[in-house]
Amino acid sequence: MAFAKLPMSDDLGFSEAVFGLGAGIFYIGYILLEIPGALMVERWSAKIWMARIMISWGLCTVLVGFVHTANQFYITRCVLGIAEGGFFPGIVVYLSHWFVKQDRARAMAGFTMAAPAGVVVGGPLSALILQLNAFGLARWRWMFILEGFPAVVFGVIILFFLTDHPRQAHWLKPDEREWISSRLDEEKQELRSSGRWTAWSGLRQPNVWLLALACAFANLSMFAYLLWLPATIRSASGLSVTLSTVCSALPFALAMATIPLVGRSSDRTGKRKLHTMVPLVLAACFFLLSAIPRLPFPLVLLLLCCTGAAAFSWGVSFWVIPSLILGESAAAASVGFINMVNSAGSFLGPTIVGYLLSKDFTHREVVTFLSSCFLISAALIAAVRPSQNSGL
Repeated sequence: MAFAKLPMSDDLGFSEAVFGLGAGIFYIGYILLEIPGALMVERWSAKIWMARIMISWGLCTVLVGFVHTANQFYITRCVLGIAEGGFFPGIVVYLSHWFVKQDRARAMAGFTMAAPAGVVVGGPLSALILQLNAFGLARWRWMFILEGFPAVVFGVIILFFLTDHPRQAHWLKPDEREWISSRLDEEKQELRSSGRWTAWSGLRQPNVWLLALACAFANLSMFAYLLWLPATIRSASGLSVTLSTVCSALPFALAMATIPLVGRSSDRTGKRKLHTMVPLVLAACFFLLSAIPRLPFPLVLLLLCCTGAAAFSWGVSFWVIPSLILGESAAAASVGFINMVNSAGSFLGPTIVGYLLSKDFTHREVVTFLSSCFLISAALIAAVRPSQNSGL
């Protein structure tokens, strides 16, 4: 959506408010399957659930390439959200089935790196597709069509290659399967000793609500930053749409370097809260500095790169926390709930920014608002109280 914004808005006549609402409405559909999706992975099968998501997501992405009106844009984006619903919390739960808590942040870092890696590849690829001129279709339409089909292909591949649990991993030696399974069982027993949580009792815990609100505020800022990044770079540099799109991949290249460093440090020290709060505070500071008037473009780009690196790095430790304070179904439901509330923030971010820009608020005022949301998120994380065995 970020890469398509400029040509799509010009072609269809979408205002900033229409684009912001269409980008954000994705999360209305996304919310519906967050808790069910996490519980599906916990109690049923990750590979079937993930394959369903990827195949339906790919097909719905292709549909976005055929919209002509604002209402069609809203509908296809909402349906796309429903298709993707339950993916992220499902992955968080899935990783907890394979990695002991001392290794979980590094495992989360490996998964999280896929997002900036996708943009590093997708930025130049999208710029290349935006040069395509075939069959009378607008170039931004080809971008959605060509980038949707690979998800369908890999959705089918997942059915054959993804393994749900270590005990089913025939590619591991028997003693390796036994070691992983026994260690994970020991951790479950430790959590059970501190109290037996059901899925619904876990959702009533104050820590879960604090984590949910923190995630919502962080992603309110993060997704607004992501969606307007190419437009921000173009405004600051005067570059073409193609070059602005290419430059917008640079923050994600830097994030690929910082994410594993944060994950390794988090696992080594066990300081999950600290490794969540520091990137949030840094993201707020770098983003605010990038909006200082009359800065040279190379410095603006550097600050935007640092903002993106920090904005991607906070989640590495954050998503480990629910599995450390709650067990099994309670943790799965809490991850789904946190991401459900987070989706509300992800919806509000683009919607609010689109509205503010359409009402002639300055870029600096918008960035100040988004930076304050990063800081609020850090404050909410600070308020989370660790349980006896959580080691936060």
